[in-house]
Amino acid sequence: MRDLLLQCAGALTIVVAVIHGYLGEAKVFARATIEPARLRTLIRLVWQASTVAWIGGGVLLIAVPWMGSETARHWIVATMACVFGFSALANAWATRGRHFGWMALSAVVAMAVAGY
Repeated sequence: MRDLLLQCAGALTIVVAVIHGYLGEAKVFARATIEPARLRTLIRLVWQASTVAWIGGGVLLIAVPWMGSETARHWIVATMACVFGFSALANAWATRGRHFGWMALSAVVAMAVAGY
């Protein structure tokens, strides 16, 4: 059961990351006026770097049950719980709780910790 929780957390992480990347391009950067253009490109790439990092974290959570190492399980879950926990808190604070992202990331943290 705990392996399934980790895999569900990983799958949800990937879904959240893809939504994050899409909404950034479709909603945020489509309306943002950022000058100079070089800075706009930098901010867009930094935004998408977090998308790629979250997808990587999701892949690791999915793969943990097949690693056969309790040490790897411990450090991957602990690291991802901290990363996604911070992301959830930052999202909730910045949006005053009006964005679903913090709830989805909190669910990832809860499932990952429960699967530990």
